[in-house]
Amino acid sequence: MSRPLQPRSAPVPLLCLASMSPRRQELLRQIGVPHLVAVPDVDEAVLPGEAAADYVVRIARSKARAVHAQGGALPVLAADTIVVVDGRICGKPADREAGVALLAQLSGRTHTVLSAVALASGSTIAHRLSTSEVRFRPLSRAECVSYWESGEPLDKAGGYAIQGRAAAFIEHLAGSYSGVMGLPLFETAQLLSAAGVPYWRGDAANTAAAAGCGAVR
Repeated sequence: MSRPLQPRSAPVPLLCLASMSPRRQELLRQIGVPHLVAVPDVDEAVLPGEAAADYVVRIARSKARAVHAQGGALPVLAADTIVVVDGRICGKPADREAGVALLAQLSGRTHTVLSAVALASGSTIAHRLSTSEVRFRPLSRAECVSYWESGEPLDKAGGYAIQGRAAAFIEHLAGSYSGVMGLPLFETAQLLSAAGVPYWRGDAANTAAAAGCGAVR
C-alpha cells in the first residue's frame, strides 16, 4: 500500500527583504532564498549636489538600516534602483504627461541604470552597486502613449519594466538584467555569501511573507 503524501512545510525564512516589490521577491525566489518582507520608512529625497551613485547607495543602506532597527533577528536585505539620463536621476513618473515625456527622452539613446543592494546583519551594513547601460530603439509618440496606458510604467524607476512590455523597446543591454529589474543577483549573492546566508536553498516558492520583520525573534 502506498503511503499518503505529507504536505511540505514552508521553508524557514533566511532573511528579511526591506521591500514590498513583487519583482524583488520574485528574484529572491529565483535564487532560492526564503524570506519575510517589510516596508522601510525612509526619506528618499535627493540631497543637494548628491551624485546619483551616492544617492542610490545611501537609500539602499537607509532602507536596510530602518528595517533592521525594528529589532528582528534576521539579516535585512534592501535595494534601490534608479535611471540616470544626462546625469539626472529619473524617478517614477507621477502622471501620464511625465511618463510619456520620460519615454520620449529615453527613445533612441542609451541611459544608465544604477541598482544598489545592502545587507544589514548584526552590527554591520555591507553594500554593492550594479551599473548597467540600456539602449532604447527610437519610439514613436503613439508607442509612448500606448505603453503608458498599459499601466506598466506607474511604479517603475525610469517609467518602464524590462521584464514586461518594454522589453520590445530595448535594443541593447550591457550589465545586469536583474539589476535593471530591481535586485542585482550577482551582487546580492556576494553579500549573502559574505554574511553566511545560503542561497539555492531548495524550494523557496513558498516564500514566508509578513507585514513586518520586527516580530521575528
